[in-house]
Amino acid sequence: MTVKRMDNVGIVVESLDTAISFFADLGLELEGRATVEGEWAGRVTGLRDQRVEIAMMRTPDGHGRLELSRFLTPPVVADHRNAPVNALGYLRVMFAVEDIDDTLARLRKRGAQLVSEVVQYEDVYRLCYIRGPEGLLIGLAQEIG
Repeated sequence: MTVKRMDNVGIVVESLDTAISFFADLGLELEGRATVEGEWAGRVTGLRDQRVEIAMMRTPDGHGRLELSRFLTPPVVADHRNAPVNALGYLRVMFAVEDIDDTLARLRKRGAQLVSEVVQYEDVYRLCYIRGPEGLLIGLAQEIG
């Protein structure tokens, strides 16, 4: 048996509204919002009594999703938002964009900051990392040619 697909990537945030607005400006579509709680949810995560507000964001092609989560209970216990790109563990998500310069201009209005610079990899991609809402590390890639 093989994997059917990657369903989503989860990101924990402090402000769900801010994250939704940012990723909507990037081009993702809000699929829905809900509060997840109850005995079954605590059994899945191991957090027992949890209450989490989530938003599911979908890429325009319908193949990728981000699950944005804001924990109401229990409180968040760790903060990895300022970790460098070589930190262990899940760290960033990369998006393919049509026009990296236009995307950067739009996201800067939402507070995005370029980590270093936009670079060109051979004649294949223009790439960069940005810090989005709450310091989230996000990669942008524009195919060339």
